[in-house]
Amino acid sequence: MTEPDFLAETRVFYDAIADEYADRYRDALGGMPMDRAMLALFADLVRAERPDARAAEVGCGPGRMTGPLHRLGLDVHGIDLSPRMVELARQAHPEVPFSVGSMFDLPFGDGELTGVVAWYSIIHTPPERLPEVFAEFARVLAPGGHLMLAFQVGERPLHLERPFGRPVSLDFRRLRPEQVEELAREAGLPVTSRTVREPEGDERTPQAYLLARKPKV
Repeated sequence: MTEPDFLAETRVFYDAIADEYADRYRDALGGMPMDRAMLALFADLVRAERPDARAAEVGCGPGRMTGPLHRLGLDVHGIDLSPRMVELARQAHPEVPFSVGSMFDLPFGDGELTGVVAWYSIIHTPPERLPEVFAEFARVLAPGGHLMLAFQVGERPLHLERPFGRPVSLDFRRLRPEQVEELAREAGLPVTSRTVREPEGDERTPQAYLLARKPKV
């Protein structure tokens, strides 16, 4: 099967900036109390559902959220489209398994996971392809499993040119919380919590955090 252009473009972009990205954002979570709180809440919910639960971060980059989720007690696996990002994640967090892969074809069986995190990783997918992504999240989640999403709020995409001086560019799609909530609901993952905070630091838009849960049969 031929790979869609947007996946190839995303891989090339993140392979190109991986080292600079990892260096710049390695310790950023320390100054982001809301993000830390949302990760802790997600970990608590997943562990409460099943103490030996397995989870995955989809679009994990260099593992800057996967590592903290592991320290919060989750058996978590990181997945990213960029081989260089996965290489850096393995170096930074040797205690966590990481794999190169796509959110369109996750390397897990049906109902194998109790938690899935997509932290600013659905934002490079064209809107018409997002239902496929949410269907894949629903497939790998067990009944009672939790999905956490984080993304920038807005209508217009941000087109980023030559980040860190690298000769690459990519669209970062901003999303409306109600739009994402509807996608999750249609995939059989009703939203249980929606939080939006105002921009901080050099952020340009509000930031959203959604929690959804696969109903128990």
